[in-house]
Amino acid sequence: MEPIYHPAGADEGLRAAVMELRVGRWRAMRNLLAETGPNWPLRSFRTQVLGIVAAGSDVVETWLVEEPENYNAQVMLTRVAVERAVRSHRQGHKAAWSLEYRARHAAVSAARREPSDPVPWLCRLALAQIDVRQVWQEHRERAVEPMLPTGPWGLLREVERRDPGSREAYHRMIQFLLARQVAEAGVLAEVMDFGRWVASWAREGSPLLLLPLYALAAQCRRQSGGWHRPATWRLQWAEEPTVGYTLKAYHHWFRRTDSASCSVSDLSHLACALWAGHKLSEAAEVFDALGPYAAREPWASVHDYGSQPDAAKSLYLRARSEAESAKGRSPHHGPAARPPAYPAR
Repeated sequence: MEPIYHPAGADEGLRAAVMELRVGRWRAMRNLLAETGPNWPLRSFRTQVLGIVAAGSDVVETWLVEEPENYNAQVMLTRVAVERAVRSHRQGHKAAWSLEYRARHAAVSAARREPSDPVPWLCRLALAQIDVRQVWQEHRERAVEPMLPTGPWGLLREVERRDPGSREAYHRMIQFLLARQVAEAGVLAEVMDFGRWVASWAREGSPLLLLPLYALAAQCRRQSGGWHRPATWRLQWAEEPTVGYTLKAYHHWFRRTDSASCSVSDLSHLACALWAGHKLSEAAEVFDALGPYAAREPWASVHDYGSQPDAAKSLYLRARSEAESAKGRSPHHGPAARPPAYPAR
Protein backbone atom coordinates (compact mmCIF):
# COMPACT_ATOMS: atom_id res chain seq x y z
CA MET A 1 0.00 0.00 0.00
CA GLU A 2 1.39 3.37 -1.02
CA PRO A 3 1.10 5.64 2.05
CA ILE A 4 -0.69 8.95 1.72
CA TYR A 5 0.99 11.90 3.43
CA HIS A 6 -1.39 14.83 3.77
CA PRO A 7 -1.84 17.28 6.68
CA ALA A 8 -5.62 16.82 6.56
CA GLY A 9 -5.63 13.03 6.59
CA ALA A 10 -9.16 11.79 5.87
CA ASP A 11 -10.80 15.07 6.95
CA GLU A 12 -12.41 15.87 3.61
CA GLY A 13 -13.57 19.33 4.59
CA LEU A 14 -10.10 20.30 5.76
CA ARG A 15 -8.54 18.74 2.67
CA ALA A 16 -10.75 20.93 0.46
CA ALA A 17 -9.91 24.05 2.49
CA VAL A 18 -6.18 23.29 2.26
CA MET A 19 -6.47 22.87 -1.50
CA GLU A 20 -8.22 26.23 -1.79
CA LEU A 21 -5.65 27.89 0.46
CA ARG A 22 -2.81 26.70 -1.73
CA VAL A 23 -4.28 28.50 -4.72
CA GLY A 24 -4.93 31.69 -2.76
CA ARG A 25 -8.60 31.32 -1.82
CA TRP A 26 -10.00 31.64 1.70
CA ARG A 27 -13.78 31.08 1.50
CA ALA A 28 -13.56 27.29 2.05
CA MET A 29 -11.50 27.96 5.18
CA ARG A 30 -14.08 30.45 6.46
CA ASN A 31 -16.94 28.03 5.84
CA LEU A 32 -15.10 25.10 7.42
CA LEU A 33 -14.35 26.96 10.64
CA ALA A 34 -17.93 28.22 10.86
CA GLU A 35 -19.15 24.63 10.55
CA THR A 36 -16.64 23.34 13.13
CA GLY A 37 -18.12 25.51 15.87
CA PRO A 38 -17.10 24.92 19.51
CA ASN A 39 -15.78 21.39 18.94
CA TRP A 40 -12.54 22.46 20.61
CA PRO A 41 -10.29 19.48 19.76
CA LEU A 42 -11.32 19.59 16.11
CA ARG A 43 -11.15 23.37 16.00
CA SER A 44 -7.68 23.32 17.52
CA PHE A 45 -6.46 20.83 14.96
CA ARG A 46 -8.04 22.47 11.93
CA THR A 47 -6.83 25.97 12.77
CA GLN A 48 -3.35 24.59 13.40
CA VAL A 49 -3.14 22.86 10.02
CA LEU A 50 -4.64 25.82 8.19
CA GLY A 51 -2.18 28.15 9.91
CA ILE A 52 0.76 26.03 8.80
CA VAL A 53 -0.45 26.01 5.20
CA ALA A 54 -1.37 29.72 5.15
CA ALA A 55 1.84 30.98 6.79
CA GLY A 56 3.65 31.23 3.46
CA SER A 57 1.07 33.47 1.82
CA ASP A 58 -1.10 36.51 2.51
CA VAL A 59 -4.42 34.67 2.12
CA VAL A 60 -5.47 35.17 5.74
CA GLU A 61 -4.57 38.86 5.62
CA THR A 62 -6.73 39.19 2.51
CA TRP A 63 -9.63 37.49 4.30
CA LEU A 64 -9.32 39.83 7.27
CA VAL A 65 -9.38 42.87 4.98
CA GLU A 66 -12.53 41.55 3.31
CA GLU A 67 -14.22 40.60 6.60
CA PRO A 68 -12.59 42.63 9.39
CA GLU A 69 -15.27 41.67 11.93
CA ASN A 70 -14.95 37.93 11.39
CA TYR A 71 -13.53 36.43 14.58
CA ASN A 72 -12.28 33.29 12.82
CA ALA A 73 -10.25 35.47 10.47
CA GLN A 74 -8.63 37.07 13.52
CA VAL A 75 -7.89 33.64 15.00
CA MET A 76 -6.33 32.47 11.76
CA LEU A 77 -4.19 35.61 11.60
CA THR A 78 -2.96 34.63 15.08
CA ARG A 79 -2.21 31.06 13.98
CA VAL A 80 -0.28 32.35 10.97
CA ALA A 81 1.66 34.86 13.06
CA VAL A 82 2.66 32.14 15.54
CA GLU A 83 3.76 29.77 12.78
CA ARG A 84 5.92 32.46 11.20
CA ALA A 85 7.52 33.33 14.53
CA VAL A 86 8.28 29.70 15.37
CA ARG A 87 9.74 29.05 11.91
CA SER A 88 11.90 32.13 12.18
CA HIS A 89 13.17 31.02 15.59
CA ARG A 90 13.99 27.51 14.39
CA GLN A 91 15.92 28.93 11.46
CA GLY A 92 17.88 31.28 13.72
CA HIS A 93 16.62 34.49 12.15
CA LYS A 94 17.06 37.77 14.01
CA ALA A 95 13.46 38.70 13.26
CA ALA A 96 12.13 35.89 15.47
CA TRP A 97 11.55 38.09 18.52
CA SER A 98 9.76 40.86 16.62
CA LEU A 99 7.54 38.21 15.02
CA GLU A 100 6.97 36.69 18.45
CA TYR A 101 5.82 40.07 19.79
CA ARG A 102 3.32 40.50 16.94
CA ALA A 103 1.99 36.99 17.39
CA ARG A 104 1.63 37.48 21.15
CA HIS A 105 -0.29 40.73 20.60
CA ALA A 106 -2.61 38.98 18.13
CA ALA A 107 -3.24 36.12 20.57
CA VAL A 108 -4.03 38.47 23.46
CA SER A 109 -6.46 40.43 21.27
CA ALA A 110 -8.22 37.28 20.10
CA ALA A 111 -8.55 35.96 23.67
CA ARG A 112 -10.14 39.22 24.80
CA ARG A 113 -12.65 39.09 21.99
CA GLU A 114 -13.73 35.49 22.63
CA PRO A 115 -12.79 34.36 26.16
CA SER A 116 -14.16 30.81 25.78
CA ASP A 117 -11.99 29.86 22.80
CA PRO A 118 -8.85 27.85 23.74
CA VAL A 119 -7.07 28.53 20.43
CA PRO A 120 -5.63 31.97 21.35
CA TRP A 121 -4.22 30.41 24.53
CA LEU A 122 -2.80 27.52 22.54
CA CYS A 123 -1.10 30.12 20.35
CA ARG A 124 0.51 31.76 23.38
CA LEU A 125 1.59 28.36 24.62
CA ALA A 126 3.16 27.61 21.23
CA LEU A 127 5.22 30.81 21.47
CA ALA A 128 6.85 29.59 24.71
CA GLN A 129 9.30 27.44 22.74
CA ILE A 130 10.86 30.64 21.38
CA ASP A 131 11.49 31.97 24.89
CA VAL A 132 13.99 29.27 25.89
CA ARG A 133 15.61 31.61 28.44
CA GLN A 134 12.20 32.23 30.01
CA VAL A 135 12.33 36.00 29.70
CA TRP A 136 8.54 36.30 29.97
CA GLN A 137 7.15 35.77 33.45
CA GLU A 138 4.38 33.55 32.09
CA HIS A 139 7.04 31.08 30.93
CA ARG A 140 8.68 30.56 34.32
CA GLU A 141 5.83 29.60 36.62
CA ARG A 142 6.19 26.72 39.06
CA ALA A 143 4.79 23.35 38.06
CA VAL A 144 2.25 21.56 40.22
CA GLU A 145 4.51 18.50 40.04
CA PRO A 146 7.73 19.19 42.00
CA MET A 147 9.97 17.12 39.70
CA LEU A 148 9.10 19.27 36.68
CA PRO A 149 10.82 22.59 35.84
CA THR A 150 9.36 26.06 35.69
CA GLY A 151 7.51 26.81 32.49
CA PRO A 152 4.29 28.13 30.92
CA TRP A 153 2.10 26.24 33.36
CA GLY A 154 -0.36 29.11 33.73
CA LEU A 155 -0.99 29.11 29.99
CA LEU A 156 -1.55 25.37 30.12
CA ARG A 157 -4.11 25.89 32.88
CA GLU A 158 -5.95 28.47 30.78
CA VAL A 159 -6.28 25.94 27.95
CA GLU A 160 -7.36 23.26 30.43
CA ARG A 161 -10.14 25.52 31.70
CA ARG A 162 -11.53 25.72 28.17
CA ASP A 163 -10.63 22.32 26.71
CA PRO A 164 -9.70 19.77 29.40
CA GLY A 165 -7.09 17.29 28.21
CA SER A 166 -6.26 19.32 25.10
CA ARG A 167 -3.92 17.22 22.99
CA GLU A 168 -2.24 20.20 21.38
CA ALA A 169 -1.61 21.92 24.71
CA TYR A 170 0.45 19.05 26.12
CA HIS A 171 2.36 18.61 22.89
CA ARG A 172 3.17 22.33 23.02
CA MET A 173 4.56 21.76 26.51
CA ILE A 174 6.79 19.01 25.10
CA GLN A 175 7.98 21.43 22.42
CA PHE A 176 8.81 23.98 25.11
CA LEU A 177 10.76 21.45 27.20
CA LEU A 178 12.63 20.19 24.13
CA ALA A 179 13.57 23.70 23.03
CA ARG A 180 14.72 24.57 26.54
CA GLN A 181 16.88 21.48 26.86
CA VAL A 182 18.36 21.83 23.38
CA ALA A 183 19.35 25.41 24.24
CA GLU A 184 21.00 24.21 27.43
CA ALA A 185 22.55 21.16 25.73
CA GLY A 186 20.90 19.06 28.40
CA VAL A 187 19.53 15.57 28.45
CA LEU A 188 15.87 14.90 27.88
CA ALA A 189 15.04 13.67 31.37
CA GLU A 190 12.52 16.47 31.89
CA VAL A 191 10.68 15.55 28.69
CA MET A 192 10.52 11.91 29.77
CA ASP A 193 9.37 12.90 33.27
CA PHE A 194 6.66 15.11 31.81
CA GLY A 195 5.37 12.41 29.47
CA ARG A 196 5.25 9.81 32.23
CA TRP A 197 3.63 12.22 34.68
CA VAL A 198 0.83 13.07 32.25
CA ALA A 199 0.29 9.41 31.35
CA SER A 200 -0.03 8.59 35.05
CA TRP A 201 -3.25 10.59 35.38
CA ALA A 202 -4.59 10.87 31.81
CA ARG A 203 -8.15 9.64 31.57
CA GLU A 204 -9.33 6.56 29.72
CA GLY A 205 -9.49 7.19 25.98
CA SER A 206 -7.16 10.21 26.12
CA PRO A 207 -4.41 10.59 23.48
CA LEU A 208 -2.25 11.99 26.28
CA LEU A 209 -1.53 8.36 27.19
CA LEU A 210 0.86 8.38 24.22
CA LEU A 211 3.08 11.18 25.55
CA PRO A 212 5.78 8.79 26.91
CA LEU A 213 6.10 7.38 23.38
CA TYR A 214 6.58 10.86 21.92
CA ALA A 215 9.14 11.61 24.63
CA LEU A 216 11.13 8.47 23.83
CA ALA A 217 10.98 9.22 20.11
CA ALA A 218 12.42 12.69 20.86
CA GLN A 219 15.16 11.06 22.91
CA CYS A 220 16.00 8.76 19.99
CA ARG A 221 16.38 11.76 17.72
CA ARG A 222 18.89 13.28 20.12
CA GLN A 223 20.98 10.16 20.56
CA SER A 224 23.84 9.32 18.25
CA GLY A 225 25.13 6.11 16.73
CA GLY A 226 23.09 2.99 17.41
CA TRP A 227 19.61 4.50 17.26
CA HIS A 228 19.76 4.46 13.46
CA ARG A 229 20.01 0.65 13.65
CA PRO A 230 16.57 -0.76 14.50
CA ALA A 231 18.00 -3.95 16.05
CA THR A 232 19.66 -1.75 18.70
CA TRP A 233 17.00 0.94 18.85
CA ARG A 234 14.16 -1.55 19.30
CA LEU A 235 15.63 -2.82 22.55
CA GLN A 236 14.44 0.37 24.29
CA TRP A 237 10.86 -0.25 23.21
CA ALA A 238 10.77 -3.92 24.20
CA GLU A 239 11.77 -3.29 27.81
CA GLU A 240 10.02 -1.82 30.82
CA PRO A 241 8.82 0.77 31.47
CA THR A 242 8.41 1.61 27.77
CA VAL A 243 6.53 -1.52 26.77
CA GLY A 244 4.18 -0.89 29.69
CA TYR A 245 3.37 2.63 28.47
CA THR A 246 2.93 1.30 24.92
CA LEU A 247 0.46 -1.37 25.98
CA LYS A 248 -1.36 1.07 28.25
CA ALA A 249 -1.84 3.42 25.30
CA TYR A 250 -2.96 0.50 23.15
CA HIS A 251 -5.52 -0.88 25.63
CA HIS A 252 -6.75 2.33 27.27
CA TRP A 253 -6.62 4.71 24.32
CA PHE A 254 -6.67 2.86 20.99
CA ARG A 255 -8.97 0.00 21.97
CA ARG A 256 -11.42 2.38 23.68
CA THR A 257 -11.51 5.16 21.10
CA ASP A 258 -13.28 5.55 17.78
CA SER A 259 -10.37 5.53 15.36
CA ALA A 260 -12.19 8.14 13.28
CA SER A 261 -11.20 10.67 15.97
CA CYS A 262 -7.57 9.52 16.28
CA SER A 263 -4.76 11.55 14.77
CA VAL A 264 -2.51 10.04 12.12
CA SER A 265 0.49 11.12 14.19
CA ASP A 266 -0.77 9.33 17.31
CA LEU A 267 -1.59 6.16 15.41
CA SER A 268 1.81 6.30 13.72
CA HIS A 269 3.68 6.58 17.01
CA LEU A 270 1.66 3.77 18.57
CA ALA A 271 2.13 1.50 15.55
CA CYS A 272 5.86 2.16 15.60
CA ALA A 273 6.13 1.51 19.35
CA LEU A 274 4.17 -1.73 19.10
CA TRP A 275 6.20 -2.94 16.13
CA ALA A 276 9.50 -1.97 17.75
CA GLY A 277 8.39 -3.68 20.96
CA HIS A 278 7.60 -6.90 19.02
CA LYS A 279 3.86 -6.60 19.61
CA LEU A 280 3.14 -7.34 15.96
CA SER A 281 -0.47 -8.46 16.15
CA GLU A 282 -1.41 -5.33 18.10
CA ALA A 283 0.58 -3.20 15.65
CA ALA A 284 -1.40 -4.74 12.77
CA GLU A 285 -4.62 -3.42 14.29
CA VAL A 286 -3.20 0.08 14.47
CA PHE A 287 -1.96 -0.08 10.89
CA ASP A 288 -5.46 -1.17 9.87
CA ALA A 289 -6.84 1.91 11.63
CA LEU A 290 -4.40 4.11 9.75
CA GLY A 291 -5.73 2.85 6.44
CA PRO A 292 -3.81 4.49 3.59
CA TYR A 293 -2.67 7.46 5.69
CA ALA A 294 0.80 7.82 7.17
CA ALA A 295 3.03 10.25 9.06
CA ARG A 296 6.77 10.54 8.53
CA GLU A 297 7.51 10.50 12.24
CA PRO A 298 8.75 8.65 14.13
CA TRP A 299 9.87 6.56 11.16
CA ALA A 300 12.14 9.30 9.79
CA SER A 301 14.11 9.37 13.03
CA VAL A 302 14.79 5.65 13.45
CA HIS A 303 15.98 3.83 10.38
CA ASP A 304 18.87 1.81 8.97
CA TYR A 305 18.56 2.89 5.36
CA GLY A 306 21.51 5.29 5.35
CA SER A 307 21.04 8.22 3.01
CA GLN A 308 18.24 6.57 1.07
CA PRO A 309 15.88 9.37 -0.04
CA ASP A 310 12.69 7.85 1.38
CA ALA A 311 14.06 6.04 4.42
CA ALA A 312 10.99 6.85 6.55
CA LYS A 313 8.67 5.34 3.97
CA SER A 314 10.87 2.25 3.61
CA LEU A 315 10.88 1.54 7.33
CA TYR A 316 7.16 2.24 7.58
CA LEU A 317 6.40 -0.26 4.81
CA ARG A 318 8.74 -2.83 6.33
CA ALA A 319 7.08 -2.51 9.76
CA ARG A 320 3.60 -2.67 8.25
CA SER A 321 4.49 -5.79 6.27
CA GLU A 322 5.90 -7.52 9.36
CA ALA A 323 2.82 -6.59 11.38
CA GLU A 324 0.47 -7.79 8.63
CA SER A 325 2.20 -11.16 8.66
CA ALA A 326 1.24 -11.54 12.33
CA LYS A 327 -2.41 -10.61 11.81
CA GLY A 328 -4.81 -13.04 13.36
CA ARG A 329 -2.39 -14.55 15.85
CA SER A 330 -3.86 -12.58 18.75
CA PRO A 331 -7.29 -13.70 20.05
CA HIS A 332 -8.44 -10.07 20.38
CA HIS A 333 -7.51 -9.08 16.86
CA GLY A 334 -10.77 -7.76 15.43
CA PRO A 335 -11.88 -6.28 12.14
CA ALA A 336 -10.16 -3.26 10.69
CA ALA A 337 -11.19 0.01 12.31
CA ARG A 338 -12.34 3.00 10.30
CA PRO A 339 -9.59 5.29 8.94
CA PRO A 340 -8.77 8.35 11.06
CA ALA A 341 -10.67 11.53 10.35
CA TYR A 342 -7.82 13.91 11.05
CA PRO A 343 -4.15 13.89 11.99
CA ALA A 344 -2.16 16.32 14.09
CA ARG A 345 1.46 17.31 14.26
